[in-house]
Amino acid sequence: MKVIESILITTLVLSASMSFNLHAHKNDKNVAKIETEISVIETEAGKAIAQFHQALKSGDKVTARSLLADDVLIFEGGGVEKSADEYAQHHMIADMKYLAAINTELIEYQVKVIGDLAYAMSRSKSTGQFRGKDINSEGMETMVLQKTAGKWKIVHIHWSN
Repeated sequence: MKVIESILITTLVLSASMSFNLHAHKNDKNVAKIETEISVIETEAGKAIAQFHQALKSGDKVTARSLLADDVLIFEGGGVEKSADEYAQHHMIADMKYLAAINTELIEYQVKVIGDLAYAMSRSKSTGQFRGKDINSEGMETMVLQKTAGKWKIVHIHWSN
């Protein structure tokens, strides 16, 4: 658990730093260019995240679960899920239904790899209808991944609106 605590502290510091940098330059004419460049960054960790998102959107429970570390820690909607199995048995199905019904567009995306650890931060815009309600919102996501036995696994997710 010490590794996850260390990762979370690092992620929070890096998230705050990225947030400050993006807000500090929001009137800069180059922001759109920077955001475009960030969105095309591809790493093996980034590909694992893309696979996870695609698995959720397409309802592929097996692939989504396989990309999560067994002891993944997920913060969502003020709640905490402390394992991949807990998430798979609770919110995963609801998340899949929601993502299948709406359109999601990346606004910003950054992946940073430091040895066998990686973190990703993104902002997205969701639009569409879900359960009879119009959706038009921005969301934020932070993920931390760890490479174990040559494979990237998601060890932490924080989703917020």
